[in-house]
Amino acid sequence: MDITALRAGTPGCAHRAHLNNAGAALLSRRTLETVTAHLELEARIGGYEAATERLDAIEAVPAAVAGLIGGRPGEVALFDNATHAWHAAFYALSFRPGDRILTGHAEYGSNMLAYLQIARRTGAEVVVVPDDEHGQLDTAALEKLIDERVRLVGVTHVPTGGGLVNPVADIGRITRRAGVPFLLDATQSVGQFPVDVRRIGCDMLVATGRKFLRGPRGTGFLWVRPETLEHLEPHVNESTAAAWDDKGGFTWREGTRRFTTFEMNYAAVLGLGSAVRQALELGPAVTGERTLALGAALRERLDALPGVTTYDQGRERCAIVTARVDGVPSDEVKDTLTRHGINVSLTSPDQARTEGRDVHPLVRLSPHYYNTEDELDRAAGVLAGLARPGQPR
Repeated sequence: MDITALRAGTPGCAHRAHLNNAGAALLSRRTLETVTAHLELEARIGGYEAATERLDAIEAVPAAVAGLIGGRPGEVALFDNATHAWHAAFYALSFRPGDRILTGHAEYGSNMLAYLQIARRTGAEVVVVPDDEHGQLDTAALEKLIDERVRLVGVTHVPTGGGLVNPVADIGRITRRAGVPFLLDATQSVGQFPVDVRRIGCDMLVATGRKFLRGPRGTGFLWVRPETLEHLEPHVNESTAAAWDDKGGFTWREGTRRFTTFEMNYAAVLGLGSAVRQALELGPAVTGERTLALGAALRERLDALPGVTTYDQGRERCAIVTARVDGVPSDEVKDTLTRHGINVSLTSPDQARTEGRDVHPLVRLSPHYYNTEDELDRAAGVLAGLARPGQPR
């Protein structure tokens, strides 16, 4: 990759060191121009008319997304965010008293709330699978918990609050053998490193456009394995999702169209398509290798600083790096980094309550392939200046 050219094509790189890609990555200029061009077209000729004029490009986006994650055309439905995509998949399943939902300690907070709501509503049970010695989901324990009561295994690939990468391909092998649906939240992994639904073996996958994929905010998607569709009854129905007949009934439309809605932000959809095409052109393996290397390099820098502690778990770790500075509240650390032109964010117990560790809030730093070693040095330098070794945390 030509990093200089990629940074030149990313307007935000000229102003700040953006280490908040786990929150929302910087748009490339080509994606920005795609979005604004469609908004200008809508302003000139009308929203419906602009959608009609760009219909081929709009309809090509789900297929491009499917290709990025190893799926096929017709297997992806677009949403306005990953949470709504996840809800569409989860609430399309049915649960009865005694059914079990298996999940992990690193599950995203909104997902856990939905599990608990369904458990309260139906009498199903939520079971949190123990972690192994590395802090990732223990697949041996998962396999022992699989029985006829298990209705779903729901796992977050990469938690929002740390660098852990769960062993999802191993989980997929277990669920496929048992015939149990596997819902994977890949919000933090798609775009960060290669994600292949066929290799993983999941039945449903959700992700967002705004994070490592570098798409606009307000975009997300759901992939569903075709064999799984017959077991899903979408919670919301409308004319784009089903055909209404004159006998008082309806028929779901083909494939993941049963999850679609009529109204979409087509400027954002086209922006997502632009980001996906750029990811495919650069190559997920190539960008992933650089992104993970930058994450490891940043973690090494912080681990070497007296008074700074990193908190990432897992046998495999990604480019999300979480840390705390002794004696300095994490919000003050974040504010200081911001004053130095470095974007980061904080972790929250509301987003990772089942993680099992009373460590939040932590400073979350998340580089991407367009970041540089110099930017990592700048961030480490700021934290080194704040650190007061031996101070209480």
